[in-house]
Amino acid sequence: MRAMGLEVGDTSLVELDANQINSSPITVYDGPIESVLWKDFGTLEATTRLYGQVWTSGPQVVIRYYEADPPGREKLPICAVARLSENQLRKLPGSKPGMAILQFSGSGVTIVDSFR
Repeated sequence: MRAMGLEVGDTSLVELDANQINSSPITVYDGPIESVLWKDFGTLEATTRLYGQVWTSGPQVVIRYYEADPPGREKLPICAVARLSENQLRKLPGSKPGMAILQFSGSGVTIVDSFR
């Protein structure tokens, strides 16, 4: 992470689903996800794609990112999670098993040292 100018706890903003930018609400499904950075994050510039995994089985959605794909550069491993305060990744009514409806299309993304 240090090679990208990032430390544990560093935070930026992402559009959770590259296919639902600026939509409200959005629907996410268990499985892979492609997100997009809104602003620069260490040496990763805005528009960098983040690839990860979504889990919807609990009351809140969990998204973990494993790979960053900055424009014009090689893909890089990353260890980050989507995170908002005040339960903002909580599933809305109407969510069914294997999917979640979220109020917002954006989220924070935070560098972590490992997934727990």
